[in-house]
Amino acid sequence: MCIVEPESFEESYLDESWRNAMKAELEMIEKNNTWKLVDRPFGKPIIGVKWVYKTKLNLDGSVQKNKARLVAEGYSQKPRIDYNETFAPVARLDTIRTLIALAAQKEWNLYQLDVKSAFLNGVLKEEVYVEQPQGFVKENEEIRVYKLNKALYGLKQAPRAWYDEIDSYFNKVGFKKSPSEAALYVKTSEDSGILIVSLYVDDIVYTGSCPKLLEEFKNDMMQHYEMTDLGLLYHFLGMGVVQTDKHIFLH
Repeated sequence: MCIVEPESFEESYLDESWRNAMKAELEMIEKNNTWKLVDRPFGKPIIGVKWVYKTKLNLDGSVQKNKARLVAEGYSQKPRIDYNETFAPVARLDTIRTLIALAAQKEWNLYQLDVKSAFLNGVLKEEVYVEQPQGFVKENEEIRVYKLNKALYGLKQAPRAWYDEIDSYFNKVGFKKSPSEAALYVKTSEDSGILIVSLYVDDIVYTGSCPKLLEEFKNDMMQHYEMTDLGLLYHFLGMGVVQTDKHIFLH
């Protein structure tokens, strides 16, 4: 009848599905080697962290999953002390629509990948420390803090660090970035055709002329990053997408 997201850690901890969501988030953080437990440094700012809860819905309004995100309280960061560059480009909506129009004209399929905890892949250039998360403080090590190797959600530089990471990976594997759209990448091959990829933070939309090239791209990405294969594009930035052999319908 009604979906109510918890507003506090105490409230969420009473529900097993939210407890599991928090554990899954911490497992992802550990798996990505995002941080290391260290002694509290003298004279360095320590940033707090908090849990944020979100119920993800399918296009029809049914529950897809409960998502718990550990977020750094980035509002306490100070420029040139624990962050520098923060801007990160994302795909413009007209670029996505143009890509869909091109796919419709060429009778290509559009596919979507979702990067799990994308910002946790961005390598930090600055020295940043955060408190241990509520409910998961290590026993007998309450005074210690985490030193971040990679970004956490909420850090001012997190989007930038993730964009730098994925941009360098695309360049390394042979993609060319569009000169007029910083989140659009194209890879061409004489024998395999063309592959076009558009990036919107942690959502990746891709299409192209060769099924083999599309499959290779998906496998490479899933090998390099923790990914969810969402299959054919059907829901993106609030748009519903229906694909058939002859046309693509947006709603």
